[in-house]
Amino acid sequence: MANLIPTKGNLMAAKRSRALAEDGYELMDKKRNILVRELMTRIDEAKELQKRIDGTFRAAYDALRTAEVALGGCADIAANAPVDESVRLRWRSVMGVEIASVAGDEPDQESLPYSLADTGSALDEAYRRFTEVKKLLAQLAETGTAVYRLAFAIKKSQKRANALQNIVIPGLDADIRHVTEALEEKEREEFVRLKVVKARKTG
Repeated sequence: MANLIPTKGNLMAAKRSRALAEDGYELMDKKRNILVRELMTRIDEAKELQKRIDGTFRAAYDALRTAEVALGGCADIAANAPVDESVRLRWRSVMGVEIASVAGDEPDQESLPYSLADTGSALDEAYRRFTEVKKLLAQLAETGTAVYRLAFAIKKSQKRANALQNIVIPGLDADIRHVTEALEEKEREEFVRLKVVKARKTG
């Protein structure tokens, strides 16, 4: 602050602000490092999930083609299957970043959403494979959302840390220097004045 009045009170306030800014920077730096570690873990998870999904999707479509050949088509069976509305979101916080946890009900293998009398084991296999795809997609959605939110929070933390390190702290250092120099100058002037007064009294 260029207009900061050089008083001891202002110097103490500037030093307190400087200490707080330093603490703030250290906290932001720690937060950023923790978020980066979490992000790297999630990115590795996403890569692994993507590989598993690719393989599971291929197996599921192969099973579906086999079922369609065996049954002469599955469109009517699929149309009558109930809509799955069991997916739920739960939230947890990582250093103030809200991350969703995606959960859904496990399908009951005993009560399939189609008649066993009109179908065969090929459709059972296709259903089992697509159930696995659904589970993996929920995990990928959770991980992908976490990656996006963490990356955004890291960028925000980095901006704040940079602002503290490159603008706020140097500005406070300049204020402290300015006030310190002005107070020292005042002290020198006062010392010289007292010397002159003393010399006049003794002379």
